[in-house]
Amino acid sequence: MHWSSGELRTLRPLAVLLVTLAAMGRLFAQAQQAPPVPGSRFMVVLDAAHGGDDTGGHLNDGEYEKAATLALSVRLRSLLGARGIQVITTRESDQSVNTIQRAQIANRANAQACISLHVAETGSGIHLFASNLAPAQPTRFEPWKTAQAAFVTRSLALTGALNSALQHAGFPVTLGRTDLPGIDSMMCPAVAIELAPERASNKTVKSAPDDPDYQARAATAIAAALLEWRSEGREP
Repeated sequence: MHWSSGELRTLRPLAVLLVTLAAMGRLFAQAQQAPPVPGSRFMVVLDAAHGGDDTGGHLNDGEYEKAATLALSVRLRSLLGARGIQVITTRESDQSVNTIQRAQIANRANAQACISLHVAETGSGIHLFASNLAPAQPTRFEPWKTAQAAFVTRSLALTGALNSALQHAGFPVTLGRTDLPGIDSMMCPAVAIELAPERASNKTVKSAPDDPDYQARAATAIAAALLEWRSEGREP
């Protein structure tokens, strides 16, 4: 069949339209057959307090606090990783990391939970602390030293999830709010967890904060809380 030049000019736009529609149809079919997009990524930041020249306190067995917090961070990181949770740590060794650097690491991660890990020789069980900043509406540019104010409400909710899991695991829990220089600059739901000695009914120490078994049990309960936090679809 022979087409005139005029007929060809008329048919070319139609041909282009048909090809475009066919391509769109293929894309639509592929989209319909594609697996569902997985949920948004879930990131946890673990901040082992002290390190390097900042030794923290001395524990009763002569160990430095900085070593106990790092050991707890390593245990918890391993448990979370095994459960498919992405983890970023502020330190992986005995190194100095100041409060500004810790907050910068957390903020770059855009994390759904930031956990600052501490140990203490006083008290008993596990102490949970949230920032005492008053809640504030988020702004485009958060002021550095009070950035946590926009996240305090969610930080308190995270504290509740941790409290529930720890108590369920049999740990006595003390809740509080205080000045937290590192956390106050973090733009994420953030809680400081302080592991104090495990004590018997007569107040004698059953397990020191650096006891491996004690830390393992605490880390398991904390991991359970963060799994629950993830399952509830918490946003950063």
